[in-house]
Amino acid sequence: MTIEGSFSITQWDEDTLSEKAEGIKMSHASIKQVYSGDMSGESSVEFLMSYQSLMSAKFTGFETFVGVINGARGTVTFQHNGKFENGVATSDFVSIEGTATGELAGKSFQGSFKSGESGKADYIIESES
Repeated sequence: MTIEGSFSITQWDEDTLSEKAEGIKMSHASIKQVYSGDMSGESSVEFLMSYQSLMSAKFTGFETFVGVINGARGTVTFQHNGKFENGVATSDFVSIEGTATGELAGKSFQGSFKSGESGKADYIIESES
């Protein structure tokens, strides 16, 4: 089953952990997001990011979603593997086995997102029961 929609970033707090010349740095970001479309709800995200320059970074982290996915209510945690290049963020992510609760319990998800403008991104997810 394909799940599609968008999310908007409502809060972004980023702290630099270490920094070198020319924008090379490591940072941690705590992010809040609101989902619409086939997913409706909110999420909290924790990313570790490695910047290779001001316009290029790799990131990994965890996102906990609370809400409804295709009419099923619950929570689920995703593991992300993404990158930021030329103003566009993309990530592939999978649900972590055993983290889905409520009506989402026993379901698994894998998907991706691509950011657009103004802190908004489109997602597409495949669900397996």
